[in-house]
Amino acid sequence: MPTVAVLGLGVLLLAGCGSMPVVGDVKSVDASQAGDAQVQVYAVPPRAGAEPGEVVDGFLESMTSDDPSFRTTRTYLTEDAARTWRPAAGTTVLAKAPNRNAPGLGGPEPDATDTTYTLSGQKVAQVDAQSSYRPIAPADYAQTLHLVREKSADGKQEWRISSVPDGLVLGQSDFKRLYRSVNTYYFAAGAPRTADGPAALVADPVYVRNRTDPVTRMDATTQTIRTLLDGPTDWLRPVVDSSFPTGTTLQKGVTSLAPDDQNVLKVPLNTKASGAGRAACRMMAAQVLFTLRDLTSARVERVELESGQKVLCSLGAEEASEFAADSGTGAPVGQYFVDEGKVQRIPGSTKGGGDPVPVTGPLGEGNPRMSAVGVSRDEEKAAGVTEDRSRLYVASIVEESELPAVAPVVSTAASAEDRLSAPSWDGRGDLWVADRDPDRPRLLRLAGGEGAPREVSVPGLGGARIEALRMSGDGVRIALLVGDEGHRTLKIGRVERVGSGEAQEVSVQDLRQAAPQLTDVTAVSWSGRGRLVVVGKEEGGVQQVRYVQADGSTSSSEVLPGVNQVESIAAADDELLPLMADTMSDGIVKLSPGDNWQTVLKKGTSLVYPG
Repeated sequence: MPTVAVLGLGVLLLAGCGSMPVVGDVKSVDASQAGDAQVQVYAVPPRAGAEPGEVVDGFLESMTSDDPSFRTTRTYLTEDAARTWRPAAGTTVLAKAPNRNAPGLGGPEPDATDTTYTLSGQKVAQVDAQSSYRPIAPADYAQTLHLVREKSADGKQEWRISSVPDGLVLGQSDFKRLYRSVNTYYFAAGAPRTADGPAALVADPVYVRNRTDPVTRMDATTQTIRTLLDGPTDWLRPVVDSSFPTGTTLQKGVTSLAPDDQNVLKVPLNTKASGAGRAACRMMAAQVLFTLRDLTSARVERVELESGQKVLCSLGAEEASEFAADSGTGAPVGQYFVDEGKVQRIPGSTKGGGDPVPVTGPLGEGNPRMSAVGVSRDEEKAAGVTEDRSRLYVASIVEESELPAVAPVVSTAASAEDRLSAPSWDGRGDLWVADRDPDRPRLLRLAGGEGAPREVSVPGLGGARIEALRMSGDGVRIALLVGDEGHRTLKIGRVERVGSGEAQEVSVQDLRQAAPQLTDVTAVSWSGRGRLVVVGKEEGGVQQVRYVQADGSTSSSEVLPGVNQVESIAAADDELLPLMADTMSDGIVKLSPGDNWQTVLKKGTSLVYPG
């Protein structure tokens, strides 16, 4: 069964067969090619007299096409199945294109009226109806397709699929060719507010079609805004809010959106949006601007939201910066590390290339000696873990002070490796640390970095232990390195807060495995609003440094070459700042955008950015 790709006026036959043999146990169906994102791929209906195996292959291949409403794809189904099949229900992603197992060496008997084929493969991810991607450790996948003979329009009996699961089944290469990851943005629930509304926007990654979506007929920009208006994914919904009034959608019939020659994007909304006040409308526009930052080829400098013939509000890119996650004082961000027990700072204006100086205050004096540090995002306070990892102290790094007589956090585990992890600050000013004591493992939070620590429940851990952690700048997600049976894996959890003040209860819910192909993870850091940088190894492989999206998805193109024996990694909220790493062989190194790794310091450990 051929599919045809059209580019401009050219026609390319990607794959085809006049009569596909069905003899054999397993048939791998992978007729697509990676190529130009603008190539339009169209399905071809089944030929007259097609054998069952040919019908199954054609159906699977046509799923990878740009067939409007999957009309041609449905011609491989019986009338009833074509009417009820819901391709938008979700997508199952397999490591490779699905194999189809024939029901016997020679297929069905010549006079058979029905037959069944099994689709199989290794499932690596699931994309739900909200376009939310969830990676999983490779698992066996099996699904059956039932075929029957059905009378066609010309009165002949033709094989068609009568029973088919909803959604699409794609190999990983086809999925990456057809879809792209984009971040939609919502406001952190309960975050500190400004006069115009919440100050922190949270990235909620989804996958949209690279080209026109077969179901909605929308281009990528319109798909993304439609998804934004639909609201956050179920996983993130408990901890974020949308400023769009309930029921807000694009005006009926809108399938294409693009900025004008002034880089202004006009977004026509239905009447549900017309009741929003000025402050709420500015927040709505900020959500759109942040969502479109990395999507459109032409930069969107301003968004105008419209309802009917009325402009509701207009917001420029510079104005939208007030809604970004808190980035501290606005001064250049410095890097911090520990050398000879003292916490030191590399001035932010040097972008990692300046001479370090001890921080002001007791943490810069080395008494007691420190082994790890975490710096608040406003760069006014830091938390240091002592050399034996038994105590955590919090002190100012902008003025002289003294350490408290009693450390606010103490671990009594027998060995240093079982005591306190490196600390991390979230964008709300709270300090987090893990006590790895085997007899009493705990995740602890100090509200505002002060007072007594409170234990945070993590119901999804089971018998595993938190070895390291990093908080996101928005304060609603936490990255955990979890140790279990000799391996450390990366998991991302949702931070839920109930109540306020001293009575507030905080928990980490719905842990999700990220980058499941990495069986041993050494270090992790948040990089910008929507992704992490991770150091780890695949089973039997060598160490690699790679980027992972906030939903846990990753790609081979995001592996960073050229650095080895990395023990810790540090990235900033500002992705223009260099990536920093602590290595066993080369000391502390940095990777600036568009450059190669360079050694910064031969001595020093535990380098971090604020956060």
